[in-house]
Amino acid sequence: MIRVGPAGWSYKDWEGVVYPTRPKPDQLSYLADYFNTIEINSTFYRPCTPKTAEGWVRRVGKNPDFKFTAKLLQAFTHEKSIDAALVKEWKDGIAPILESGKLGAVLVQFPWSFKNGPDSRDYLVRVLETFAGLTPVLEFRHGSWDEEEVRNLLEHHGAGVCNIDQPLFGKSLRPRAYVIGKVAYFRYHGRNYQDWFREDAGRDARYNYLYSEEKIDQQAEVIAHSSESATETYAVYNNHFRGQAVVNALQLRKRLEKQAIKIPENLPATYPDAGLMDEPRT
Repeated sequence: MIRVGPAGWSYKDWEGVVYPTRPKPDQLSYLADYFNTIEINSTFYRPCTPKTAEGWVRRVGKNPDFKFTAKLLQAFTHEKSIDAALVKEWKDGIAPILESGKLGAVLVQFPWSFKNGPDSRDYLVRVLETFAGLTPVLEFRHGSWDEEEVRNLLEHHGAGVCNIDQPLFGKSLRPRAYVIGKVAYFRYHGRNYQDWFREDAGRDARYNYLYSEEKIDQQAEVIAHSSESATETYAVYNNHFRGQAVVNALQLRKRLEKQAIKIPENLPATYPDAGLMDEPRT
C-alpha cells in the first residue's frame, strides 16, 4: 500500500484553488475523496482533544483505505522536554485515531540544530521509548544522523526514518531512500533556496515551490522501488503554498497508479501547465 497526500488541509490560500468557494466544503472530507493519507500538522503545535480526533476519523470515514499520520508535539522535539503529563495529554488526544486503525505513523521531526552526539542519542532513545507502539518515524534535518549506527538504533526500537527532500546547505541531510521497519516515509518540502534560509521569510514563502513533472517522475520511481521493502509507504508533500502540495501529490498518484484520477475542479485552471488532465505517463 502506497499512500500519497499533503501535509495539512486547513490553509486559507487553498480556498478557490483546491477547495470550491461555493458551496464551502468540509475541507478534510473533501480531500479524503482525492487522497488516502494526510499528515496532521496541528498536533505539532498543541495536543488535540479526543473529541477532535474522533471528528477527524468520522470525516474521512467514506474512504476505507485512508490513514492519517500525525506530527509529534514540538515540545518533545524542539524544546527537548518530556513532561509526563504532556505526554499523556498528547497520547490521549490521538488515541481515537489509533484505536480506529486510522493512524499510520507518528512523524518525529527534529530541527536542523539537533545534531548527532552522545547527549542527542540519549535523548532520542528517551523519545523512542516514550512513544513506542505509535510507529514513530524520525525526520532528521542534519546530515550527522546519516549513519548506519543510527539506522540500527531506530530498527532496534521499532522506528522508521523519514526520507526528506529539502533545500541543501552545508551539513543538511541529503535525499535518501531508506526503509527501516515496516513503514517507508517520504516527505517533500520543496527546494525554494531563495526563501528557505531567509530569516524574515514567512511559512508561505519557504514552502512556495512546485516540483516539475520530471522530478515527480523520479520520485515515483524511488517510491515504487522502496515500497517493495515496506508494508506501508507514505509520500507527503509539504510545499503547501497555493495548493502546490496537492498538485504534486496528484501528479505522483497518476505516476504510481498509471491511470486517470479524479482532480479538484479548480486546480487545472490555476495550474494549467501541471498536466493534471493529461493522460497518465507510462
